Amino acid sequence: MPSNKQPSSPAENENQLLLREAKKIATALGKMFAPSCEVVLHDLTHPEHAIIAMENPLSGRQISDPATEMGLARIQDDQFPDVVQNYENHFPDGRPAKSTSIGLRNSQGEFVAALCMNLDISLFNTMQQVLSQLTAVNNHEAPLNESLKSWKLDDIKTEINHYAATLNTQPRALTSQQRQKLIRHLSDQGMLQLRGAATTAADTLGISRVSIYNALKGQ
Repeated sequence: MPSNKQPSSPAENENQLLLREAKKIATALGKMFAPSCEVVLHDLTHPEHAIIAMENPLSGRQISDPATEMGLARIQDDQFPDVVQNYENHFPDGRPAKSTSIGLRNSQGEFVAALCMNLDISLFNTMQQVLSQLTAVNNHEAPLNESLKSWKLDDIKTEINHYAATLNTQPRALTSQQRQKLIRHLSDQGMLQLRGAATTAADTLGISRVSIYNALKGQ
């Protein structure tokens, strides 16, 4: 018995191939970004039943639901942008979304499909607020400079040598004014509170311990 089915045209075969391959991409993207990203594939050759693949249906839509306004716009205007990237959107329940819509054309330049991704950013907004609160600091200055490091006597020598090197000189060649600035710095960092710190600093600078104490008194 002869079949009444008409043979498919080359264009129809191409469109079906494009849709078949796009389904693979939609499935892979959906699984990659589950559960926070809805991925929808629209068959724009049948806009009244456009949705042919969907992953993570955050919008509540289903297979065979019609095309959106953007899908219809692509059908009506072949000059419509191929990619509309990262635009603001909302799910039906009001949750904010970041969306991207990619139009897929056949070799004749006709829109055949649209691959759309809708990322639920409400969770990330909440996380951002929590992180902002956790990292917030009081703008009022503390009554003193607190160091959370456990200083050692060797750190004093290292700090003195580093300071002298920035001035292209040696610790024992520092001027009186430079030494006084350095000693104040060591004190502010909490280094001179260590037992034996004054002796270590004095020996490294080539001065007496009394000079260390006098510099501190002159702050």
